[in-house]
Amino acid sequence: MRRFPTLRVGLVLLGVVGLLPGVAAAAADGESTSKTNIYLALGDSVPFGFDPLVVQPGVDPDVLVGYPELASDLFRPQKKLFNASCPGETSTSLITGHRPDNGCQDYREFIGSLHVSYSGSQLDYAKSFIAANPRTGLVTMMIGANDLFRLLDRCSGSPNPNCVTNRLPDLLTTLGGNLRTIYSTLRQAGFHGDLVAVTYYALDFRDPAGVALIGAVNRKLATVTRAFGGDVASGFDAFQAAARSFGGDSCAAGLLVRLTPSTCDVHPSPAGAALLADAVRHAD
Repeated sequence: MRRFPTLRVGLVLLGVVGLLPGVAAAAADGESTSKTNIYLALGDSVPFGFDPLVVQPGVDPDVLVGYPELASDLFRPQKKLFNASCPGETSTSLITGHRPDNGCQDYREFIGSLHVSYSGSQLDYAKSFIAANPRTGLVTMMIGANDLFRLLDRCSGSPNPNCVTNRLPDLLTTLGGNLRTIYSTLRQAGFHGDLVAVTYYALDFRDPAGVALIGAVNRKLATVTRAFGGDVASGFDAFQAAARSFGGDSCAAGLLVRLTPSTCDVHPSPAGAALLADAVRHAD
């Protein structure tokens, strides 16, 4: 997600053709590291580990730690991680590598490097990566919230109070189609490892409108992933359980990056990222 400071209706709205340097390194390492222990993370700003208190032009991506970095250390043996996620990625821009997105291309152009280097789309990188590493053991996917963020932006000035509700079915159809394209591409490239979708969380689990909208995105993400033989790591359930003692407030529960004593950003804190990592480790 590029829209670093804002949130709508109480949701978490995040977020190369050829052999690339990161892919080449993975292939070379295959001689000493079992390729079944290789982990490819795809998605938006949450797996990227975006932190608005740290991000500035020229930031070193190594200081940004998302749930994939934490999850890779939870497996035994540990998994060798390649995190291709991009802040502000939508399900469409993940495929095309072009604007409009919700800030991925702006981040790459004006802010800093990603965790791995590639010049095309995230899917281009993933396809080349899998072709070079067909025995990759795990791919995680977290995408769709920026699709919703863009819809909320389009409806923000609409006089129609049902703008979001009316347009949501088209968004979900697009998201589902894009996920099928992404997963089909990975399978055709030779990926037969574990596929895990990570679902989004709510900032306030007492907000029925927000919970309903993010729930619709989560259901589409989960349904398509399972149709491709994948599993689901429920970030929603993990955050909800942890926030229960705080009235359903993810900020008060310490699960989001704190901006002031009383406010939080939408991105996970280290504690929130650890919950998502644990969900990945125990996905079913």
